[in-house]
Amino acid sequence: MPDSNPVTEAAMIGRRGLMAATAAGVAMPSVVGAQGGAARTLRVIPQANLTSLDPVWTTAVVTRNNAFMIYDQICAQDGKGEIRPQMAEGWEMSDDRLSVTFTLRSGLVFHDGERVTARDCVASIDRWSKRDPFMQVLQPSVAEVAALDDRRFRFRLHRPVPLLLAALGQTQFPCFIMPERIARTDAFTQVREAVGSGPFKFLPNEWNPGQRSVWAKHDGYVPRQEAVDGLAGGRVPRIDRVEWTVITDPATSANAMMLGEQDYWEYPLHDLLGLMRRNRDLVVQQRLMDGTYGIARFNTLHPPFNNPAIRRAVAMAVDQRDYLTAVAGSDPAGWGACEGVFTCDTPMANEAGSEILKTRNIDRAKAALAAAGYNGERVVLIAPGDYPQINTLSMVTADLLKRLGMNLELVAADWGTLIQRRTSKEPVERGGWSIIHTTSSGQSLTLPVTHLFLRANGPNAWFGWPDDSEIERLRAEWVAAGDAAEHRRIAEALNRRAMETMHYLPLGYYWQPSVWRRNVTGVFRAPATVFWNMGKA
Repeated sequence: MPDSNPVTEAAMIGRRGLMAATAAGVAMPSVVGAQGGAARTLRVIPQANLTSLDPVWTTAVVTRNNAFMIYDQICAQDGKGEIRPQMAEGWEMSDDRLSVTFTLRSGLVFHDGERVTARDCVASIDRWSKRDPFMQVLQPSVAEVAALDDRRFRFRLHRPVPLLLAALGQTQFPCFIMPERIARTDAFTQVREAVGSGPFKFLPNEWNPGQRSVWAKHDGYVPRQEAVDGLAGGRVPRIDRVEWTVITDPATSANAMMLGEQDYWEYPLHDLLGLMRRNRDLVVQQRLMDGTYGIARFNTLHPPFNNPAIRRAVAMAVDQRDYLTAVAGSDPAGWGACEGVFTCDTPMANEAGSEILKTRNIDRAKAALAAAGYNGERVVLIAPGDYPQINTLSMVTADLLKRLGMNLELVAADWGTLIQRRTSKEPVERGGWSIIHTTSSGQSLTLPVTHLFLRANGPNAWFGWPDDSEIERLRAEWVAAGDAAEHRRIAEALNRRAMETMHYLPLGYYWQPSVWRRNVTGVFRAPATVFWNMGKA
C-alpha cells in the first residue's frame, strides 16, 4: 500500500488554531486603510509583498499584477484566449507572411507626459524577448524589428511565424511597453523606475516594500472603446487610487475585510472562506479563469539535485493529494491531481511516462535515493512565511524530505526575499538554495512555448537552470509542427522526457477564490488579477 505523506503536525496546529480563533470571535489586530477618500480608493490585500517593479527581470505574479496597472500591451488575450489589439490600432501581414506591420493607436501617452512611439515598442520588445521563454523559441525566425515612423513598427521575418501574435499578447510573460530610455536597460539588470502608459501610475514616494504600494489613476489614459473581455477591451480606470496593504496574518486579513477596512483580498486562506461566505457584506468568488498549479523546483546546478536520479527518487515519494489537501482543504471539489506537465483537460495534457508520480511510496523512494548515491548533502529549502499557500506547499515538501532522511535546512523568509535569493546560482555554502516552490495559472502551462518550468536552456532557463537539449529540440519541433496530431505526439514526448529529467515536481492544482466587499463594482473574470473597470458604490 502506498505510504502517504501527511502535513506536518506544526502546520496543522497552526491551521486549527487560526480557525478556532476566528470562529470564537477572538478580536484580531485592526488594519485601518491609509488616508481619506475611501470611496475613491480601492484598498487591496495582495497575494504577496511587492519587492520588484520590473516584469522582465522577475516572473513573480505580484510584479506582473503591478505591471498590468502601470504598463500597456501591444495586444492582449480575451476571455477565450484569442489575441486582440490593445495599444495597436491593428496590424497587417504581407502576402508572403514575412513581415507584420503594427500601427499604434493615437493618443497614447506615458505617465511622464511623453508620447508613446514605435521606438518605445521596438526597445521594449527587444528587452522582453531576451527573457521570455516563448519569444526565445521564435527569435531565430525574426530578422529584425524596426520603427517605420512614430506610429508604425515592423517585424521582418526569415520565415512565417504563425505564433508571433500569441507571443506578444500572452498573459504568462507579457510584453509590456516602457519608454525607450528605460527599455534600453540590460534585460538581466533590474529596472527601478516604473513609468508606463497604462491606466494607473505608480507612486514611488508612497511605496514601502513589506507594507504598502500605491497607484493613482492616469488621467491621460485613453482606453479602447470596447467592453472589457478577459485582458482585452477597454481598460478603464474607474477609481482614483489603488492601495495594496501587505498583511501577513490571514486572520487579520479576514478581520479587515469583514470590518470594511479593506475592499479586496486577492488570495484568502481556504480555511477562512466559510467564515467570509457567511458575511452578507462580502462576495467570495472564483475570479481567476484557471486553476492554480503548484510546483517544487530543484536547483540543478549543485548537489544533491544536480543528479537526476536523486530528483526522481524524491518524486517517487510525492502524493499530490497531500499537498492539495494542505492548501485547499479536504473537499476534492476544490482541487485536482494532475500528474503531467501540461494543464489537465487541455489538448496537450497527457501522462506519458508519469508512472513515477504515481509511485507515492516513501520506502521505495528511500531505496531509490540510496541507489542514486545520496550522501547526506545539505538541502536548503526556502519557505515564504508571508505567502500562506506557497508556504504550505513548502512545509509538505520539508516533511517529505525529512522522512526520506535528507539533510534538510528549512529557511524561513518572506516572499520578497525568496524571489531575490532564487536568482543566486551559488552553492548553498555561499547563500544559494536547493529547492523552492511557486504556483502558476493553468493557462500558462497549456503549451510548450508558454510553459516556464519546462524550458531547459541552461543559463537562460527559469531559476534552477536545467539544461537538456532534448527538451529544447522537442519544443522547437512543436513550434514547427503543422497539425494537431503532431502537436499531441510531441507533447507526449515532452511529458515523457520531463519525467526522466524531473527538473521540477508537479503538485496538482487548486481553485483560488478572491473576496471583495459588495460595494466594489465592475469585478470581472480574467486570467490575472487586474483592477481596471472596477469602482466602488
